[in-house]
Amino acid sequence: MMWQKYAGSRRSMPLGARILFHEFHSRALYYKLAVEQLQSHPEAQEALGPPLNIHYLKLIDRENFVDIVDAKLKIPVSGSKSEGLLYVHSSRGGPFQRWHLDEVFLELKDGQQIPVFKLSGENGDEVKKE
Repeated sequence: MMWQKYAGSRRSMPLGARILFHEFHSRALYYKLAVEQLQSHPEAQEALGPPLNIHYLKLIDRENFVDIVDAKLKIPVSGSKSEGLLYVHSSRGGPFQRWHLDEVFLELKDGQQIPVFKLSGENGDEVKKE
C-alpha cells in the first residue's frame, strides 16, 4: 500500500484515502461548477491548450478546505501548452442550501492570472469575465 505524509499530522494517509478525498470533492457542486467555468472559458482554454487535464487536489496544501458554508480549493490543471492552478471560492447560505461560485481564476505557472468567474452585485448576479 502506498502512503503519503500530509501537513498537520504525524500520521500518513493511504493512497486509497487520497483518492476517496479527491472523488468526494470532484462530485461536489462547488468543484463541478468551477471546472465547467474553466471548460467554457476561451482565454483559459487557449492558454492551457488542449486537452484539458484536471489533477488530484494536494492534501498537503492547507489552502484546500471545505466547511459547512465555505469552500476554497486550488485545483491543479494542465494542457498541452501550460499548467497552473484553478483557484475556487464557493459558498452557500446554510448547510442544506445550494453551493454557488463566488470567484474562480486560473493562475498559470508563469504567474499570469486569468479571471474565469466572479460573482458580482448584491443580488448575486453571476458574471463571467472575458
